[in-house]
Amino acid sequence: MVKTLPITKAREELTELVNKANKLLNEYVITVNGEPRAVLMSIAEYGSWKETVDILSDTGLVSAIKKGEEDIEKGRYITFEQLKKELKLGI
Repeated sequence: MVKTLPITKAREELTELVNKANKLLNEYVITVNGEPRAVLMSIAEYGSWKETVDILSDTGLVSAIKKGEEDIEKGRYITFEQLKKELKLGI
């Protein structure tokens, strides 16, 4: 849930907002003079967001993901069981 609130209210409720962001994954847009200036979110959500941005900014990785998706759509893959047999692994 994303909620927008002015910085004065955010200051007053900072402890509660941090707890809700952490436990409920709430997100808050903090405004200054009515303009959005910052976002408060849990560290878990931030980490997930940051990882997504890092992946999407790596053009080689994005290309590899797209190729992998295409291979799966066209049936160009083997299962883990098939790989174990091919490598003669008794895992």
